[in-house]
Amino acid sequence: MSACCRHQIIKFIQSVVRLVSGPLRKDKVEDELEMATVCHRPEGLRQLQAQTNFSKRELQVLYRGFKNECPSGVVNEETFKQIYSQFFPQGDASMYAHYLFNAFDSAHNGSIKFEDFVMALSVLLRGTVHEKLRWTFNLYDINKDGYINKEEMTDIVRAIYNMMGKYTYPVLKDDAPRHHVDVFFQKMDKNKDGVVTLDEFIESCLQDENIMRSLQLFENVM
Repeated sequence: MSACCRHQIIKFIQSVVRLVSGPLRKDKVEDELEMATVCHRPEGLRQLQAQTNFSKRELQVLYRGFKNECPSGVVNEETFKQIYSQFFPQGDASMYAHYLFNAFDSAHNGSIKFEDFVMALSVLLRGTVHEKLRWTFNLYDINKDGYINKEEMTDIVRAIYNMMGKYTYPVLKDDAPRHHVDVFFQKMDKNKDGVVTLDEFIESCLQDENIMRSLQLFENVM
């Protein structure tokens, strides 16, 4: 994928966040995305409207922008990493981007399509608390076996610390991610069997505001 396309994807994602976090303003959004007329697939958009929390108009805007800025219609992992490295130049975002890409890539085929992108955005920006927590659980469940173990949680937390770099406050020791995970894992692993299930994860997050705040990943990285 060309550098120009990567730059346009970055602009598009920034515009998407502004779009879906507030009321849709047709003139402003179209100016920001620099739209051109493209051919939509109404049947697909209608299906996505039923599956997401976006209106038909919002889906048209998102689809048009996604296709215009990257005509191939897919984003691969390397491009995803390059995008995140520009959002977080103060640290190393590559590992977190890898985990986040895998969470977006619902088909696990090495690319993110528009459908993957918009379904994830719907959950993360407009989903219920339970929907967001299920999505975050999937992010932490690196090997997709239905459980989170301490190593998986440590890998994700370390990736976040590395990404935040010098802006992580206070200045952290090398063992900070492990200590962070030890505290939260002990709270989450209700039956002390060494793994956290989805039910344990949701229950712990809903009961402990400190855990919930620590898991506001998408808002922090976008």
